[in-house]
Amino acid sequence: MASRSEIATREVRETRILRRKQVEARTGLSRSSIYARLRHNAKRPGDYDPTFPKPISVGAKAVGWIEAEIEAWLTAQVEKSRKA
Repeated sequence: MASRSEIATREVRETRILRRKQVEARTGLSRSSIYARLRHNAKRPGDYDPTFPKPISVGAKAVGWIEAEIEAWLTAQVEKSRKA
């Protein structure tokens, strides 16, 4: 049976938060491309991606992305590109 510390450690790993620089490194997207995927823009409608993970607030002026959501989005992008 797992101890409390092992369970807590497992939960922390499952909910790891990535900051913007880490998301840039994982996805290969620039700062502006990340934010363009999050919001509709009439001048550049192709940039918006409703499947891109939304950031969460981690402080008064800080956001982060859940690592598992970023990984799932990357996997979906690979699968989508393989089908094309």
